[in-house]
Amino acid sequence: MSKRRTFSAEFKARVALEALSGAHTMAELAAKHNVHPNMIAQWKRKAQESLPDIFAKKSDRNEAARDAELKELHAKIGQLSVENDFLSKAFGR
Repeated sequence: MSKRRTFSAEFKARVALEALSGAHTMAELAAKHNVHPNMIAQWKRKAQESLPDIFAKKSDRNEAARDAELKELHAKIGQLSVENDFLSKAFGR
């Protein structure tokens, strides 16, 4: 049984940047770093998707975080309301 390898974020970023540069093929990068080409393609895709976030305004990132927190809090309120209604009916209040 083979043990699954883990890679540091720094290593993934370095390999993804090499893949983005286009100086080498996926096969060349895979051989150079001893990583499967599909893994490199995933890291490259993830890097491409996260690049716009790097250049986003700080206020945009804060607003997105606030929206996510607000959504989570609304879900919690709904859950607590349902539990409260259930308990009220169960104990006849």
